[in-house]
Amino acid sequence: MAPKKNSNGLDNYAFALEGRSRDLPDAKSEDDLASSQDGDKLAYCVTDVPPWYLCIVLGIQHCLTAFGGIIAIPLILSQGLCLQHDGLTQSHLISTIFFVSGVCTLLQVTFGIRLPILQGGTFTLLAPSMAMLSMPEWQCPAWTQNASLVNSTSPEFTEVWQSRMRALQGSIMVGSLFQVFVGFSGLIGLFMRFIGPLTIAPTISLIGLSLFDSAGTSAGNHWGISAMTTGLIILFSQYLRHVPVPFPTYSKDKKLHTSRVYVFQILPVLLGITLSWLICYILTSYNVLPADPNLYGYLARTDLKGDVLSRAPWFSFPYPGQWGVPTVSMAGVVGILAGVISSMIESVGDYHACARLSGAPPPPKHAINRGIGIEGIGCLLAGAWGTGNGTTSYSENVGALGITKVGSRMVIVASGVLMVAMGVFGKVGAIFSTIPSPVIGGMFMVMFGVISAAGVSNLQYANMNSSRNIFIFGFSMFSGLVIPNWILKNPRTIATGVVELDQVLQVLLTTSMFVGGFFGFILDNTIPGSNHERGILAWNKAHEDDSSNTLESGEVYNLPFGISSYLSSSPWLRYVPFCPPGEKSGVVTRSLEPKRLLEGHPEPAQIIVGVGL
Repeated sequence: MAPKKNSNGLDNYAFALEGRSRDLPDAKSEDDLASSQDGDKLAYCVTDVPPWYLCIVLGIQHCLTAFGGIIAIPLILSQGLCLQHDGLTQSHLISTIFFVSGVCTLLQVTFGIRLPILQGGTFTLLAPSMAMLSMPEWQCPAWTQNASLVNSTSPEFTEVWQSRMRALQGSIMVGSLFQVFVGFSGLIGLFMRFIGPLTIAPTISLIGLSLFDSAGTSAGNHWGISAMTTGLIILFSQYLRHVPVPFPTYSKDKKLHTSRVYVFQILPVLLGITLSWLICYILTSYNVLPADPNLYGYLARTDLKGDVLSRAPWFSFPYPGQWGVPTVSMAGVVGILAGVISSMIESVGDYHACARLSGAPPPPKHAINRGIGIEGIGCLLAGAWGTGNGTTSYSENVGALGITKVGSRMVIVASGVLMVAMGVFGKVGAIFSTIPSPVIGGMFMVMFGVISAAGVSNLQYANMNSSRNIFIFGFSMFSGLVIPNWILKNPRTIATGVVELDQVLQVLLTTSMFVGGFFGFILDNTIPGSNHERGILAWNKAHEDDSSNTLESGEVYNLPFGISSYLSSSPWLRYVPFCPPGEKSGVVTRSLEPKRLLEGHPEPAQIIVGVGL
């Protein structure tokens, strides 16, 4: 759904989460257009290089904005990996995913799409991963669910979770090769011809809906704390998002003065979690929360993993194969492929949204192909390092571009370096792993709900007055809930006589996003309907940008370090799908000077105030 403009000129991207809501330009009346033009100008566009200190501060904000989605993935995976009661290993997983996300961000900004877009873990791979880990052979032993029986240093327990992680790693690495092939071969354009809103809507919505059990399990450990966390996030992101907070600022012109900072709009999730975490700490200190593990509310205490912070190393360098040699499961690979296809489609939409907000022209085909290919390489690295997940483009940082009006890709480079540093600094992951389970559950309640709604919002492109479209969406959604639920309750039903085929069907049919997306794809492409009725025309139009007053495409999307010039010198390389086309004779490309701060826009010191809290 298109983000609504606030009276203060800021966009409401508070919850552009992993569900990937498409950010479209708003239709403005003539009266509003003139007054909003100044507010829409960028302080720095995509090729500008802001001062180094501004890059660092805004880079920190991008890391914090993606914080919720990045740490949520290893915390959810820990349930399928039998790691609920091993905080130290959870901290290692968090550090690893931060490290890999930083490396993939640097690769994407430098050699991929070259837009200021962050890379991080993806929920589209989380659903098939959890479906794979729910298979009978991978279900956790009963003793791993009892904290008093778990010895995290014992070889038996280590083999329990590492064998599951290695199976995930191998499946992700093989599945990512498909994404690499699709990206660098240019086949992503062919995929997009047959995939429309009626395929994407159930696929994305079912990602959030299928995780309701994880949210309920975490929140149910103390519903009071979870409700408080959810209420705080809703309060900050919805009711207080237009409320500015005065903050002292110093600039050369105005000296020491007060600026208004919309901090609740920028960091609602982080503020809600931090405040709930602090309240749990106070309740634990005064023994308000029970100290008996058998009593309700015990898991809301903050001292359950108190030794994790002291045991975690100051520096820990993640490396490929740190959990052992990956193993490959055919069932896992097929399930991961369903998530990879969904992730590719979402990323294409993110590229266009990011280009709009960063002052760049629409991404050309060679840049999109390269971006998808680099994301596939990122998933390959994530599998090799052992995050238990892949990587994809993050919509959260696209929202931050709209708020700060700084679209420079050097800011995202700073974010990538910071995430790599966070991954190496072991204490950071240890701190995040000590967040009480009910606080995480409260965050899941909001996050998964928004992901589901973001999927439904894609129906705005289709004609939902059509009985055809209503049938396709309703049947796809209901099938995506009913079939996986029945298969999970009757795991022995699938018996074809071929064990490998049974495993493949088990994973696919217990992955809600695959079932719903499959029916949506088949029905939308076989039931007669015009492109207008299906929403294909509106869907394609939404990705067509007005390139006036933007930078030259070559300067933004060509490869760095003179690579594009070298490639264009070879005639045959010009036809490679991911290589920039050579310049036509007689066409002169404009050389862009570094863009200075626009008149009437905040100075670097004032922009820092927006994220300094």
